[in-house]
Amino acid sequence: MNILVIGAGGVGASMASIAETRAFFDSFTIADISLASAQKAVSELDDPGRFAAAQVDARSVDELVALITRTKADIVVNACDPRLNEEIFEACFRAGTNYLDMAMNLSRPHPTDPYNQVGIPLGQEQLDADTAWREKGLLALVGMGVEPGLSDIFARYAADNLFDTIDEIGVRDGSNLSIDGYDFAPTFSIWTTIEECLNPPIVWERERGLFTTECFSEPEIFHFPAGIGPIECVNVEHEEVILIPREVDCNRVTFKYGLGAEFIDWLKTFAYLGLDSTDPIRVGDVQVSPRDVLAAVLPNPARLGHLMHGKTCAGIWVKGTSYGEHREVYLYHVADNETTMREWGSQAVLWQTAICPVVAIELLATGVWKGTGVRGAEAFEAEPYLNLLGEYGSHHGMVEMGPRLWPGPRPTGQPGWDRPVRRALRV
Repeated sequence: MNILVIGAGGVGASMASIAETRAFFDSFTIADISLASAQKAVSELDDPGRFAAAQVDARSVDELVALITRTKADIVVNACDPRLNEEIFEACFRAGTNYLDMAMNLSRPHPTDPYNQVGIPLGQEQLDADTAWREKGLLALVGMGVEPGLSDIFARYAADNLFDTIDEIGVRDGSNLSIDGYDFAPTFSIWTTIEECLNPPIVWERERGLFTTECFSEPEIFHFPAGIGPIECVNVEHEEVILIPREVDCNRVTFKYGLGAEFIDWLKTFAYLGLDSTDPIRVGDVQVSPRDVLAAVLPNPARLGHLMHGKTCAGIWVKGTSYGEHREVYLYHVADNETTMREWGSQAVLWQTAICPVVAIELLATGVWKGTGVRGAEAFEAEPYLNLLGEYGSHHGMVEMGPRLWPGPRPTGQPGWDRPVRRALRV
């Protein structure tokens, strides 16, 4: 297999460092709008022989098609932020190659009533293209990071192996990560974080379908394993709520982040000041997006690993029945920043995101996973994935929840936030 990764940032570079220990591919090209960034990612590998760097402007479908053709790529990994999804997705379709991303196309909230009506959900245009990709015999594996991605695989595993019926699947993400010397420094792209946390959260229920709620709604205290402990989690917008019900029979799907009150206050401040806006405003003689300015002044998450301490946990809380009795479990995956920095040179959040698509690509390369169309990870067998993830030295875990077992989530009763939808004025 020939692999082409678009984006030499923290996730793309981490993917290369993880893949270099494996033998399932012939060539691995890292491409970026900055050739120097791509070259740096390759130069830092222990065994760069199968790797190459390339320059490409991912805003140009023609440039992307030319690079796909030149590298003879069997699969293209979109390691850019979701703003570039449409161009990379289209280029793969035109070039006749398979596609993988870790975050689906951005949503567009309802323009007048976003907390009561669903606008255009995450990934809608991609999912609508399913028939065209099937007819062409191509696979677009969307949302194949850790969340979404590994969380969807956990959902499929629970449905196939642990439960007779499933009532609710709740993705729960939390960490005890700290960063020396910073009052505020996100561990992942602030651009993406704002998009997820300040858009109206979405929930799926069998009887209602998709619906939206207030920001930071339904707060609860969730007890995370591996020494992380209790953290308040709130609803945010995320792909699993859309993807999991497509393949897994259940009654409800939610996604909640363990953001913490201080982080939420920062996000609210950005929103009140209009710094979350992506609409350009005039500053002197230039047009600039406030969110891009915010991203530029905050530290690069990929360069914070040496200052970070703690662990991050991604998983799903599943409620249902097994052998006629009520059962609850939490399936999870933990990344320890000390370990990922020592063994891979990557901070925990980026590494955890990067290892998941590498494992998926190996399963596709070896023919264990097969498929066409636009599909999420929940459409594929979970056991081979989890077994291979363990071979990579990164095991998952499970705790049984309920009375006298691992404590279940405890609602706090606090209200959400019906924030005004503000848009910067174009000048």
